[in-house]
Amino acid sequence: MSARSEPGDPVSALVSAVGLGLVDTSVPAPAGSARRDPTELRELAERAGRELEGAPALEIARWAVETFGDRFCVTSSMADAVLAHLVSRVAPGVDVVFLDTGLHFPETLAVRDEVARRLPVNVRSIRPRLTVGQQDGEYGPRLFNKSPDECCQLRKVEPLERALAGYDAWAAGLRREESPTRANTPVVTFDARRGKVKVNPIAAWTQADVDAYIARWNVPVNELFRRGYGSIGCWPCTRRTRAGEDPRAGRWAMFEKTECGLHL
Repeated sequence: MSARSEPGDPVSALVSAVGLGLVDTSVPAPAGSARRDPTELRELAERAGRELEGAPALEIARWAVETFGDRFCVTSSMADAVLAHLVSRVAPGVDVVFLDTGLHFPETLAVRDEVARRLPVNVRSIRPRLTVGQQDGEYGPRLFNKSPDECCQLRKVEPLERALAGYDAWAAGLRREESPTRANTPVVTFDARRGKVKVNPIAAWTQADVDAYIARWNVPVNELFRRGYGSIGCWPCTRRTRAGEDPRAGRWAMFEKTECGLHL
C-alpha cells in the first residue's frame, strides 16, 4: 500500500477546531464509556485482524476509532508523528501517549512539543514513578548500563501499564520491515498481557511509504534521523547506525536486546 493513495482532509484545517495542549501526567486519563469484557475484546481483535489485513492504514485507524471511541488511544515514541497524524485525520482530539522516561534526547522532546502545538491531538506525557535521580538512589547509578531490562521496566513498561488503564485499545507504530522481531506484526491483535486490543495501522508500510507520508503531510520528524540514527530511544541506549545495519541495531548495542519490552 502506498501512503500517497490515501484520501483525507489536511490536518491543518482541523487544528483550529480542537483545543490542544501538552498534558504532563502520571495517572490514567478518565474514560467516558464502560469497559468491554476481555473475552469480547479478544473476539473483536481476532476478527478484525483477519478482515483488515491488507486494508489501508486509514481504514484500520477508522475501525479502531469507530469501535472503541474514547477508550482508544495512540502511543508514540516521537521518532516521528506519522501515526498520531494519521489517526487524527479520523479522530481529531485523540489521546496520544508519550512515555517521558527522563532520558530522552532533546530532539525527541522537541517533536513531542511540536506535535502538541500543531496537531489536533491531546498529548499525554507519562512519567515514571521515580525520577532518574530517585532511581539512581534506589537501584544504583546508570541502571541502563547494568540492567537495561530493569531500567526499561521502570521507565517504560510500568508507566505504559498505568497510562493504558483507562482504554480498551491502543495503537502503535510498529512496522514489519523494521526488524526480524517485528516481521509478523498483525494489523490488529489481542494484547493478552494487558487485556486490550492492540492496533498497528502501518504494520505493512515500508520506509518508502513512511517517507512519502511525511513529505505529503509535512509531518514532524526527529532531527536525529538526519544525523545517522536509524531508531531513536533513550540517549544512553541509542547510537548511530552504520551502513547496511538493521535500523534498530543502534538500540542497546552492547546487549542481546532489541526491544524495550513494550511490544513483547
